[in-house]
Amino acid sequence: MADKKTAGAFDIRNFIGMLLGLYGIILTLMGLFGDKELEKTGGINANLWTGLALLVVSAGFMTWARVRPTVVPDHVEPVVDDATRPAPRKKPRSSH
Repeated sequence: MADKKTAGAFDIRNFIGMLLGLYGIILTLMGLFGDKELEKTGGINANLWTGLALLVVSAGFMTWARVRPTVVPDHVEPVVDDATRPAPRKKPRSSH
């Protein structure tokens, strides 16, 4: 059996996980070192808890992409022209 090619770093779950992780790091740091504004959130450090939750979800996306990678097919059949779809129209050339 040949090795299957996977999407690897180009898997959308990696991009989502990295983006959520970046926001999670920023919010966690703001929750630890920034103004906590506890009176606005009912005594809860919203930045800290939201940042930690984002880090957990980010780790979940990254783990999911590693455990069940997206397999790229070896060969993809070319798309057959659809007779019901109009072809692109060419722009008329100017006579200049």
